Amino acid sequence: MKRRMLAVLALCAMAWSHTTVQAQTAETAARATAAVKKVNGAFIRANAAKTPDWPSYGLDYAETRYSRLSQIDTSNVQQLGLVWSYDLQSTRGVEATPLVVDGIMYVTASWSVVHAVDVRTGQRIWTYDPQVDRARGFRGCCDVVNRGVALWEGKVYVAAYDGRLIALDAGSGRVLWEKDTLIDHSRSYTITGAPRVFKGKVLIGNGGAEYGVRGYVTAYDANTGAQKWRWFTVPGDPSKPFEDASMARAAKTWDPSGKYWEAGGGGTAWDTMAFDPELNLMYIGTGNGSPWARSKRSPAGGDNLYLASIVALDPDTGAYKWHYQQTPGDNWDYTSTQPMILADLKIAGKPRKVILHAPKNGFFFVIDRTNGKFISARNFVEVNWASGYDAKGRPIEIAAARQNDKPGESMPGPFGAHNWHPMSFNPGTGLVYLPAQHVPINLMDDKDWKFNENTPLRPHAAQGWNTGMFVNAAPPTSKPMGRLVAWDPVQQKEAWGVEHASPWNGGTLTTAGNLVFQGTADGRMVAYDAKTGAKLWETPTGTGVVAAPSTYLVDGKQYVSVAVGWGGVYGLAQRATERQGPGTVYTFAVGGTARMPEFVEYRMAKLVQGVKYDPAQVAAGTGLYVSNCVFCHGVPGVDRGGNIPNLGYMDAAFIENLDKFLFKGPAMARGMPDFTGKLSMADVEAIKAFIQGTADAVRPK
Repeated sequence: MKRRMLAVLALCAMAWSHTTVQAQTAETAARATAAVKKVNGAFIRANAAKTPDWPSYGLDYAETRYSRLSQIDTSNVQQLGLVWSYDLQSTRGVEATPLVVDGIMYVTASWSVVHAVDVRTGQRIWTYDPQVDRARGFRGCCDVVNRGVALWEGKVYVAAYDGRLIALDAGSGRVLWEKDTLIDHSRSYTITGAPRVFKGKVLIGNGGAEYGVRGYVTAYDANTGAQKWRWFTVPGDPSKPFEDASMARAAKTWDPSGKYWEAGGGGTAWDTMAFDPELNLMYIGTGNGSPWARSKRSPAGGDNLYLASIVALDPDTGAYKWHYQQTPGDNWDYTSTQPMILADLKIAGKPRKVILHAPKNGFFFVIDRTNGKFISARNFVEVNWASGYDAKGRPIEIAAARQNDKPGESMPGPFGAHNWHPMSFNPGTGLVYLPAQHVPINLMDDKDWKFNENTPLRPHAAQGWNTGMFVNAAPPTSKPMGRLVAWDPVQQKEAWGVEHASPWNGGTLTTAGNLVFQGTADGRMVAYDAKTGAKLWETPTGTGVVAAPSTYLVDGKQYVSVAVGWGGVYGLAQRATERQGPGTVYTFAVGGTARMPEFVEYRMAKLVQGVKYDPAQVAAGTGLYVSNCVFCHGVPGVDRGGNIPNLGYMDAAFIENLDKFLFKGPAMARGMPDFTGKLSMADVEAIKAFIQGTADAVRPK
């Protein structure tokens, strides 16, 4: 009996080992349990009628991010003030939308850490850290971010960066079950997206197409964690049986001479999902090819299904229903994983059930969600790879866009005309509010590329990237751009737009109060008139905002919350503000009088100077820096640094002792990889020469 009791106590200790309980009382725990216990399909559908709570990532199954609350409107939004701020205790990117039910907030920070917060007080209830190995942060392309949790019948679901799907008790943060979602641990799979729960199943996809993986989506029983089904997004090795008829059909659009399966094929479904309960269809967006260069993965061409597509699946079985491919034969990292919205619109005088989608490729799509048929597409930014789409929904490609024997600047570039940042749709105005952008990048085919071959000048190859292309082999000539675009999906045209200081601005929220809320890369939270785009209110946030806000009622009062923390793939090495701070949740209401936390100036030293180096080593150092360092640290002295510092502005002592940081260094605890066995001391000297040499070259004379 005693032995059994000790075993039970040991299991309990394990279950609680990564959960920190603070400011929790029996009352708040019971309230959190009761709040989330009622969240299910019926609750989410009922909530959509008046939206007092924000129970799922996109607010409702259609992912509209349209709140029907109107206490805060154009007449009083100027009176918004801070009610409380909450420290997420993170220094990397924060991309989560806060979920709130009955005054209990669940939000994630970087490294997939979950926070439960009492909205009535702004105090922590509990936190859960899945203890992702910080030294493995390099296995993801785009920062160690997490876009949030899902709630269902008393449980909180978080998908950890390292590929685990974890169910937590909503009241205590205790682990209820945990599942490894990865099919191959030898490959760099990660998860950054928010799970969804449809019909009692938790859905999650994976990331990693840059590294050479095969995409898929998996459904797990929400109560037990038992795997219910899995659907792959691209075909596997054709010498083996295909998983289903959809994979057999897809394989006909790939050239097996490229042995695409060796590099995985890509197509990772790392973000968007939506659900139509009436049609009993769920929709996913699929990602780019692996490698990016189609000439390498499928030399004879082909559409390469189901890359860069919207795919409809049966949520009960995972069976393929239909697809629409937005970028056939993707060659530019034009993922279709960007957030989609389900809407009912009148088009050409007829009611249509549609999907609204603005993927990376720069075109705004309206497609029929009952059957995947193309309705219309129009570019919402400047594009140079296609002149439009024909009546059958195929792009009219510009031939030069695929001629990559020399550096070619695709517009949009791989960062996309729209990335993961959520957009919103207001049925009152009929407009979609879309964070649009351009980040200049040029691409050129790497004719000698081989899977997982690490050689100098291959971008981030030492960290596992497999693009099959050189990046910025020549300086880009286009200008960076960030805009908030109000888009009319029926007329397929811009209604109004707001210019921003930089790309990489936050997702949007729109409300029945005729408002649009968006955070910006230059560190502001702003409210606009939804009809005209007039700026009505703004407040500083201390650092750049990339996540989307949410709004909800607590005790009859409307609040707006946003999780702030600069980062994501662009934010690793770039920024648009001179301030920085920890990840923070800000909560606002009319009449709020709390003080903002102290903002800290970004510590920007002078260009590094005085490190001794051999100029003859700069060329070798260039190649090594590109294959090991550039996507995280940027170009020394040229880029400004984001949530990872630019090495051109580090103290000379740091560069002189670079080996101490590269080989099992202290920054491993913050996500820096260990370069032991990957670089020699001679390589380190060459990299030091490149850093100091570049700083000397760009230093004002």
